[in-house]
Amino acid sequence: MAFEGFELSQIDVGEVSLRVRHGGSGPPLLLLHGYPETHMMWGKIAGDLASDFTVVAPDLRGYGKSTPPADSDDHETYSKRAMARDAITLMKHFGFERFDVAGHDRGGRVGYRLALDHPQAVRHLTIMDIIPTGEVWARADRRFALGYWHWSFLVQSNAEALIALDPELFFFHAQFRSILKTFAESYVDYLACARTPSVIHAMCEDYRAGATYDRLADEADKAAGKQISCPVQVLWGAKAIINTWYDALAVWKEWAPDLRGEAIDCGHFLPEEKPAETLAALRRFLAEGR
Repeated sequence: MAFEGFELSQIDVGEVSLRVRHGGSGPPLLLLHGYPETHMMWGKIAGDLASDFTVVAPDLRGYGKSTPPADSDDHETYSKRAMARDAITLMKHFGFERFDVAGHDRGGRVGYRLALDHPQAVRHLTIMDIIPTGEVWARADRRFALGYWHWSFLVQSNAEALIALDPELFFFHAQFRSILKTFAESYVDYLACARTPSVIHAMCEDYRAGATYDRLADEADKAAGKQISCPVQVLWGAKAIINTWYDALAVWKEWAPDLRGEAIDCGHFLPEEKPAETLAALRRFLAEGR
């Protein structure tokens, strides 16, 4: 059973209420999930991490069973900056001013924004299978249009209506078939949430923010020479698009001078496809300096 021994709660962080699982003891570790999943994506490794860390795993705002914020014309309310604010408030709720962060996919985007906006809060940062949002858009080409087509589709004004016709087909068959091989318990949660109209809207708004507010925030930071000050680990799937299209470490080196990373022999969903290898890499990194 995923998250055995963890406590499940709904926590008010001001702008929204987050569904959260937390458990374990030791230094605090915040786990941030990606699209189109929920915190359940960490189920294969959270229990092991809880033997060494106090693990906190929320659903991002609007995702899963976390509540959605009000919409805004500039999409700031679904930006990674807003999600980073949620993270700060959530960890303070548990008594933590400083903590480690591991984020996959959209959660990785929240993680690096958290480290840029709140450097005093992030001790170590692990980012899984992404490059920065601004860098993605700057490099967009034919491969991107065909391989990352959902980035352009989800920002369209009619996306919610089209997805609602068959959310399971859109999220888990047309795109991410490998999710179907995860824990049945996790997939049931993903699908139930993905069929909820407010969650469909939140995922679209997340990508709308990525194409606008988040991209501009990245471009402003890069122009100003702003960098991530904490140690950063980048993990990516050897069989994933990141490994095919980009030199991930070269891209991230411009953002994080204290950098290390490696490919894991899997696709995009590292903690689910290769939990033992992902866990080992994460533990090695988090042990540095302890």
